[in-house]
Amino acid sequence: MKKIVLILLVTITVNGFSQDLTSKNGEPILPQAKDWAIGIDATQLIKNANFNFVSSSQAITGKYFKDAHTAYRIGVRIGINNWITKAFVVDRAAATASIIAYPAAVARKENIWSKTATAIGLNFGIEKRRGSTRLQGIYGGEIGLYISSSKDKFTYGNKLNTSSSPQIVVDPSADAMSSPIFGAARNIDTLGLIQGVKGSARIVERKNGLALTIGVRVFMGAEYFVLPKMSIGGEFGWGLSASTTGRSETKLESMGQSNVSGSTGVSINNTTIDGGTTNHFGLDTDNTNLLGGLSASLRINLYF
Repeated sequence: MKKIVLILLVTITVNGFSQDLTSKNGEPILPQAKDWAIGIDATQLIKNANFNFVSSSQAITGKYFKDAHTAYRIGVRIGINNWITKAFVVDRAAATASIIAYPAAVARKENIWSKTATAIGLNFGIEKRRGSTRLQGIYGGEIGLYISSSKDKFTYGNKLNTSSSPQIVVDPSADAMSSPIFGAARNIDTLGLIQGVKGSARIVERKNGLALTIGVRVFMGAEYFVLPKMSIGGEFGWGLSASTTGRSETKLESMGQSNVSGSTGVSINNTTIDGGTTNHFGLDTDNTNLLGGLSASLRINLYF
């Protein structure tokens, strides 16, 4: 892929000595009224370890040219993801049985961690252009809205049991889950959030708070047209954003005993615990658009 960049640099050098704004076939080099444009992140092609840009999970962005010097910028991101991690654990009830059937495998059950995440974003902006050569300056402003949420659900193969033959309680080691993508699930309560709990508690469902971000930004940058309707360039911006994240809600299951009204029995119950909220207000320079699309990186733009 580095050869692609080398070819582009050579093309820029050769074209730098000529400012003819039409190709040999008479095609215009620069964008015209009613043209559309899309951008491609060239750094993902180069894979150079010296580059350090944001995640490749970005918005789909495009432009529509009202005229040769004015374009409307549009960005959309709709992401709906579901990850399922399954893990086998020892069947704790069967493990206590007196029958030993060597060389049969130890009986096991399955724990399941289901994680869902949704992200929806929209942005709109106006871009102005300056310059009458292959090198074009760009500037303008945009506004955007971004909403995201996520939820974790856990299903355990070993059901809690108050019986003494055998009594099955939460096992902090065997019930703890992890995935190669997200690491530890942190699905075991280690903070003692439940009164009178016997042992530990484990999470059944965790709803993370709905996150909402609204922002506006101004930007400026440049593009160089190496071929007809094809350019490389980038931009930087300065923006203002406000975001808020609602309360999370965690449902746990556990075994315990209450001393209210003289209760003496051990029971299994669910407990719901609310989390905190987060608010943020920022005004700063940036190198990404409002929805996460790369802008300050090396970027190839195609017009049609």
